[in-house]
Order: sequence, then structure tokens, then C-alpha cells
Amino acid sequence: MNTKMKQSINVGVDTGKTQLDIHIRPLDLFFSVENNDKGIKDALKVIKKHQPERIIIEATGRLEMPFVLACAEADLPIVRANPVHIKRFAGAIGRRAKNDRLDAELIAHYGEAIQPSLTVIKAENIRLMSDLVIRRNQLLSMQTMEKNRIQVLPKSLHSTIKPMLTAMKNQITKIESKLIKLIEDSLSIKEKIPFYKVYLVSETSQQRQS
Repeated sequence: MNTKMKQSINVGVDTGKTQLDIHIRPLDLFFSVENNDKGIKDALKVIKKHQPERIIIEATGRLEMPFVLACAEADLPIVRANPVHIKRFAGAIGRRAKNDRLDAELIAHYGEAIQPSLTVIKAENIRLMSDLVIRRNQLLSMQTMEKNRIQVLPKSLHSTIKPMLTAMKNQITKIESKLIKLIEDSLSIKEKIPFYKVYLVSETSQQRQS
């Protein structure tokens, strides 16, 4: 009798300032993309093919926002996970090694074992968040251009650039704060993971291996 059980696919995403490292469990697939619009689109094309049960990314406060929004717009099952919960899970299963690939693998393992609640963003907030992300990217681009200019212009002109850099930095911070609030206000269920569940998963895993 040939029966093919559907695998539960969990995707772990480790977020960096310029790069996203992605692990697809249990297929043991790993790849990296740039943390920008093109990179995120490329990542979602690959992820969609595997029809994941959930995609887990750590809540860093800002770096994960464009990816979370892209998943919400694509109707993909995204989880914006508490880093403290992931760290405790790592301790419970004895994971100590740390690099980008292992971090992504750990996040995917956490999703499979703990099955955290999905992050559900209200439909009315998605458009506003999209506009905020676009504006943030515009400001970041302008900020980079001004930083490049200050490297080549004489010091006598630095005073014309520094106030602009300060203003842009403040605006970027405000936008990021609005994005965080929109996501947190939109959560239908707050992720709550009792400590005993983490240790129970760890003990069960060890028993299976013995």
C-alpha cells in the first residue's frame, strides 16, 4: 500500500541588515537572498513552491518588517516570533553553535516543534504598512546618497548635510515605530509558550533519538 504522507514544512528565516538566510525543514534546503525588495520576491517564489505550514522570522524590531509584510500580502503563513522564546528553545535542545545557517535551521526547528500561532495582520493595515515600507526605503536611499556626498565634499559643506542626515534618521525611526505598532496591534492571538512545553519537546526529541 503506497501512501504518501504530506510533510509539514516549516521555514526558518534569519534576518540580517543586508541578507536573509532561509532554511526549509525537513527538506534541509538552505539559501540566502539580499534583504531588499528583489531578494524578498525571489525568496517567496522558492518558499511558495513548498507550501509551508508556517514561515518563522525573529522579531528584531525593524529588519524583518519588509519580509513580514510581503508574506502578509502574498497570503503566506508568517510567524513573527519572540527572540527570547527561540533562545530558550535552543537552550532546551542543547543548541549552542551559532552562525547564519544554523540560526535559520534552529528557527525552522522551533516552528516545527512549538507550532507558534500565526501572525495575522488586519487587511486594513496592510496598505498603510506597504506605504510606510516604501517611504522607509526611499529615506534609506536618500540617507545613503547623503552619506556618500559627505565623504567627497569639503568639510566646510558638511554642515549642510549633517542636519539632513539627522532629520532622515529621525523620520526612519518614526516609520519603523509605526510599523511595529501596526503589526503588534494587528495580532489576533499573542504568542504564548509555556516553559514546560519547550522542555517537553526537548525530552521527547531525546527519547526518540535514544
